[in-house]
Amino acid sequence: MKRTHRARKDLTELPDWMKKKECPHKDRYLSGKRIMPKGLTGKEKLADFMDETFLAYNAARLREGCQLFTEKMLEPDVTVGMSLAGALTPAGLGCSCIIPLIKAGFVDWIVATGANLYHDLHFAFNFPLHAGSHLVDDSDLRKNDVVRIYDVLLGYTDCLMATDDILRSILVQPEFQREMGTGELHWLLGKYAAEWERKNELTDVSVLAAAHRAGVPMYTSSPGDSTIGMNVAGVELRGNKLRLNPSIDVNETTSLVLGAKRSGGKSAVMLMGGGSPKNFMLQTEPQIQEVLRIKEVGQDYFFQVTDARPDTGGLSGATPHEAVSWGKVDPDRLPDAVVCYTDTTIALPILTHYALSRHKRRKLKRLYDRRPELLEALVREYFAHNK
Repeated sequence: MKRTHRARKDLTELPDWMKKKECPHKDRYLSGKRIMPKGLTGKEKLADFMDETFLAYNAARLREGCQLFTEKMLEPDVTVGMSLAGALTPAGLGCSCIIPLIKAGFVDWIVATGANLYHDLHFAFNFPLHAGSHLVDDSDLRKNDVVRIYDVLLGYTDCLMATDDILRSILVQPEFQREMGTGELHWLLGKYAAEWERKNELTDVSVLAAAHRAGVPMYTSSPGDSTIGMNVAGVELRGNKLRLNPSIDVNETTSLVLGAKRSGGKSAVMLMGGGSPKNFMLQTEPQIQEVLRIKEVGQDYFFQVTDARPDTGGLSGATPHEAVSWGKVDPDRLPDAVVCYTDTTIALPILTHYALSRHKRRKLKRLYDRRPELLEALVREYFAHNK
């Protein structure tokens, strides 16, 4: 039987239906980096490794956040605020990350939990914290005078209580005997932390000391919610005159953001975790717009690392898109807003290394020294809009 031979179909050509379909936006959607990374060799530098292999999911968000921070937030005219929630300084992130960022001029002002600043003092006073295990008998820890922060172990008497004793001796000094905000409180504590560093022949171990030297103001949103606040309350029972006024902090932090905008520059927030520090940093814009009735549009750059979900309604998981409705983020700048869902102890060292390898040091803005000037400008504009 004779066979009929047909022309072989070219399998490399696209079908006709694909050729005819009109896709006006297709090129825009498919404009991202093609996913075809080279195999890793183990010799790559971290920043190059991230740029080439962190291509999807939260790895991509971390890369995008690092690039946003390094390429846009670190421009000379941008004022960068960083919030710190979670037990970061006990895990050593003050020494490894926060201090290098401060010294490089990459962070201009900070809002932290009081606990982060209290545990920072252990380093200045040279009281050790130890890497340990979370799989321990906590009743036995208590019997043996040891406390833990998950897998960080420290002495109860020779670290916690010893820190309290030194802290109380500082808080009763003459310069503390008046009303002040936490920005000034932490700057004064930073002066003593720096002296303790020198006494113990230590270098760059205390965030409070580094911020003091660099003129970086540090605030806490809940002054009573830490062992620093507990000791402030304790010495008050003995007649100490230190009074912390949160309104001073609200107005000062607001003036930092408004000052950044009115100078022709931009304002950026780098949020390590959520909670009260995140809200306190972001509420500066609603304070400007809603309470002081000054015309403004929101933060220009937004990068958050969080492990909180947005659907539970908590602030920790609230997205920058949701923040737009509150006036916290400029809606026109949403492409410059990144959220990475991961642990800060993973993300912050990577971010710090990436930024230091990709960007030169910035000149210190020394915003602590400029507080009176910036606050005066805020008051002037407030009365100009509220006659």
